[in-house]
Order: sequence, then C-alpha cells, then structure tokens
Amino acid sequence: MSGRVIVVGSVNVDLVARGERLPSPGETVTGAEYSRHHGGKGGNQAVAAARLGAATAFVGAIGDDDLGEDARTALVSEGIGLTGLAVVPGPTGVALILVDAGGENLISVASAANAAVTPDMILAALADLRPATTDVVLVGHEIPTSAARAALLAARAAGATTILNPAPAAGIDRSTFGLADILTPNRGELATIAAADAQRVGRAARSGGEPDALGRSLLEQNSDGPGVRRAVVVTLGPAGALVLRPGREVFDLAAPAVKAIDSVGAGDTFNGALAAGLAAGLDLDEAARRAVAAGALATTRAGAREGMPNAMELDRFLAGG
Repeated sequence: MSGRVIVVGSVNVDLVARGERLPSPGETVTGAEYSRHHGGKGGNQAVAAARLGAATAFVGAIGDDDLGEDARTALVSEGIGLTGLAVVPGPTGVALILVDAGGENLISVASAANAAVTPDMILAALADLRPATTDVVLVGHEIPTSAARAALLAARAAGATTILNPAPAAGIDRSTFGLADILTPNRGELATIAAADAQRVGRAARSGGEPDALGRSLLEQNSDGPGVRRAVVVTLGPAGALVLRPGREVFDLAAPAVKAIDSVGAGDTFNGALAAGLAAGLDLDEAARRAVAAGALATTRAGAREGMPNAMELDRFLAGG
C-alpha cells in the first residue's frame, strides 16, 4: 500500500537572472535575462513528489502578500494538500538566483515568512495530517532548526520514514540529523556537517573530505549523540549520488548523461523523487536510482519546477526513450 509524502519546509518566489557567467565577489556582470518562478526547496520538493504520482501534503508558511497568494495557487495547481500551509503577517520568502550558461548557480534567500515557522505550527499541522507508518516526511532546513527538529521528532514518533535535506547545512548537529532515517546532503553540505560534528567531539574530519568517509562518520554514534538511523545519501551533481548505510558497501549511482541547461531545482527534484519512491514502497536503492534520473532530467529545462518530470516522462527516460 502506498503512503503519502509530507513535505515540511519553505516556499519562495524565485527571481532569476540568467547570464553568460557568474560574477566574482564585488563584480557586476551585465547582459542577463530576467524571469520569475515559484520556488523554495520545500515547495519544489512537494511539486516533484506530486508530479511523480505521490499523494503529497505541504507544511510551511507564506506571507499575506500577493506573492504568497500566487505561491499558494501554484501549489494547489499541482494537487498538493495545503491544510498545513500557514499565512503569517509580512512578505513571502524570495530567492535571488544567478545562473550561468553552463547551468551552475548562486542563490541568496530572503527567508521572510519561512523564518516565522515555529515548532508549534509544525506540531499542529502534523497532528492534523496524522503521519502513518507508510508515509514519508521530508524535512528541509530553509525554516528554523527548531521547527525542522520538531517535524522530525513528531514524524519519528508516528512511525513515518523521516528524510532530512540539510540545505542550508549551517546549524545542523546530531540533535537534528540524528532524528533522520535518511540524510540527503550534497557534497558541500556533507563537508560542513561532518566538520562541525568532528569539532564538537574533538577529532579531525576524516580522510581528507572524501564523501564516503564523511558520510559514514554521520551514521555512527559518538559521544555527542546518535547517527543517522538508516542511510546518508550524498548527491554529487553530474556525478550522481552515493548511498551509504551501516555495515554495507557504498552504492554508487552514476547520473545519466544529459545536456544540462539549468541545475536550479535538481536537488529538490532528487529529494522529492526519493520520497515519492519510498512512499510507493520501493527499496532505497531503487528509489535513489529513480531520484538520480529525475534530478538529471530536471536540468534539461530552465526553471526549478518547470523541468521536474512527471511519472510518464521519468519512466520513458529510464527506459532510454
């Protein structure tokens, strides 16, 4: 029996400038093309899961402004349940995104309503949604850490599978990632979390920063608390992903070759697809394989959500069509 995907996280409106190259610090680069898209890692991940056929609900906050109403309308159009979406006084979150000709990006986020999400808001929303053992609760970190931790605690208590996407990684320690069944950092986020964890227990970070060793250090219990319970899944962009589990060999997933034009939203597509696969009853390896393919496919079209595939498109892509 398939479960739901419940995403707890952020909603933003993305303001995008697409140019030939990214500026260096202090540099102004002209000639970019401007566009506006719906975004926020949480909203994007919910869209990715819903497009792949998962029954999806979203928990977070928007402002009481026009951007917030637009953001709500966009999520409703994807069939996402919004009983857990609060409206708070003030502006909706905004992301300022620069993208170069190769699809690489820089992002700065004005959190706004996302910063107003509280543990009590999260607990009330999840009490209403009543996560079950067949559900997957995917938690992002573009909301306050206390709210993300409350979501993981409540979901774990309900017996749901918990995924923590630690983006951004600053401020995440074992009191938070130790509540996750699955942690999904990218290479940079993994390095940040592992270095902070090593510093807290007074040891050097492992093996020169190799993802395998760093990820395994987060699976192990240490004097500072429990590790990730089930797996660390490290996303590596065009190189695919690594699935790391206690006592098992690394599962190295290569990404399909595509002509990438925009990497914005690829990580969100991966996370939403991973959650959708697990909620559908797939094992972790197969869910991760589909998630890597979905993330790669998302880079072939511009825009965070515009490139996210539906189930038919993903199946056709995996079949080589």
